Amino acid sequence: MDRMAIDFPNLGIHLGYVPKSFQIGSFTIAMYGIIIATGVLLGFMLANREGNAVGMPKDIWWDFSLPAIIFSVLGARIYYVVFSWDYYKDHLNELLNIRQGGIAIYGAVIGGFLTLFIFSKIRKVRFLQMTDVGVMGLLLGQIIGRWGNFTNREVFGGYTDNLFAMRLPIEMVRQSDISPDIAAHITEGINYIQVHPTFLYESFFNLLLLIAMLLYRRHKKFDGEICLMYLGGYGIIRFVVEGIRTDRLLIGHTNIAVSQLLGIVLFAAAVVTEIIVRVRLAKQKEPGGRSEPRGRS
Repeated sequence: MDRMAIDFPNLGIHLGYVPKSFQIGSFTIAMYGIIIATGVLLGFMLANREGNAVGMPKDIWWDFSLPAIIFSVLGARIYYVVFSWDYYKDHLNELLNIRQGGIAIYGAVIGGFLTLFIFSKIRKVRFLQMTDVGVMGLLLGQIIGRWGNFTNREVFGGYTDNLFAMRLPIEMVRQSDISPDIAAHITEGINYIQVHPTFLYESFFNLLLLIAMLLYRRHKKFDGEICLMYLGGYGIIRFVVEGIRTDRLLIGHTNIAVSQLLGIVLFAAAVVTEIIVRVRLAKQKEPGGRSEPRGRS
């Protein structure tokens, strides 16, 4: 198998040349960076369009974009470093080096939400209404951004021979991502690994979630409900996909993946919150109950 190729043998797909980067003069530009930047741009475009449609201050999402990007990247890096501290405590000079990878989407989400909360207070706009709009752009960015993992030959699962099995040349992947299960299927004369394309699974199910959010957004019962759909939906998607991946961030010296734990907690919290709010809204509609107007978004 050629070193720059990626194959999906059971689908009959052979991609002979998938570059990780390309050169413009003396500059090396990573495909991962281009794909992430494209996802961010299209995500803000979607959020801005939705924001304008529901009467938010014009182009407020473009105003939010710069601090959002800065603090989301910072959050993504902090999250990764915290749960990889056994390595970074002995390599402090690499704390800010993200050119070799080392960012986590949940950290970016946390950083983005905290930034949005402060931004909404400063601009005097409803935080929950902004979250309902923002999570749609965020999810679109994630859907596109996952394909950066494809060009990087990372974020894959264990060995499989299912319909979507993906083959990657051994020399193009990090050795730390090759699990014993994968290694057991590397026999003499084979220069590739065959794995679950978990980046593809997550991107596809995120797309289904985004479609559901877009279809439901005009029927939501309260501000923040679309955000709950995102937190719960992505939480359960990540819980399942994370269980297949070989590059999981673990809690301390346990075998518990932090993203799986966080995913299931977010799913449970979203479901419980949805039930509580709907019960309260139902009581307000009862005779003698107090009905409050709901902001649209």
